[in-house]
Amino acid sequence: MRYPALLIVAVLTALAIAGCGGGGSDSTETTQATTQEEPAKLSKADFITQGDAICAEVNSAVGGESTTGSSVQDQTTKVADLYTGMVESLKRLGAPAEMDGYAEFMESAEELAKVEGEVKLAAEREDTAALGEAATAATPALEEFETQATVYGFEQCGEGPTTPTPGSGSGTESGGEEAAPEGSPEAIEEEVAPEIEEEVAPETGGAAEGTAPEAGGTGASGGSSGETGGSSGGIGPG
Repeated sequence: MRYPALLIVAVLTALAIAGCGGGGSDSTETTQATTQEEPAKLSKADFITQGDAICAEVNSAVGGESTTGSSVQDQTTKVADLYTGMVESLKRLGAPAEMDGYAEFMESAEELAKVEGEVKLAAEREDTAALGEAATAATPALEEFETQATVYGFEQCGEGPTTPTPGSGSGTESGGEEAAPEGSPEAIEEEVAPEIEEEVAPETGGAAEGTAPEAGGTGASGGSSGETGGSSGGIGPG
């Protein structure tokens, strides 16, 4: 009777030991999983620098859309894609180490992405009424985003799209018209024209003045011919 009892105790002890061992293994794996290194958070300065670079690129692209000559629907869709992509890029930077003001900034960014998504959807569906409502909501959403970005410390993210100004290069004259390239036919014509006018103008004027005394009998022409014309033009007093 004692042998079976000892056998049962041994089996139960072995099962208990196996159970404890299994629990220890699971605990070790859980500990290893929780102690994996998380990506280092950006400092606020680095977050602003990288965020401003993203916003500057988007502002330039949005401003350039007005000069592409695309249809209104295409421009609206591309602008919406640019803004939603900007927000996704900002979110991928992760939360910075200093969280003061970050929640408000990201809340405004997500609202902007939401509204721009509605604008894109309405434009693709050619739903004029929905597009008008979404576009109306997009303006204050963008303004709020820019306000919160400025409060947080951004520069480019706090500014609107930058539209390129044509003719702002160094090849323009004071009147705003583009100067002809040096050596071009237009430039040569501009240089020669004043000289031709200076040579022709005195001759033309002289001929006009010289012919006047012959017709009217009064006045004098330029030079010696003027004197001759004056003396033969009529009979003087006395």
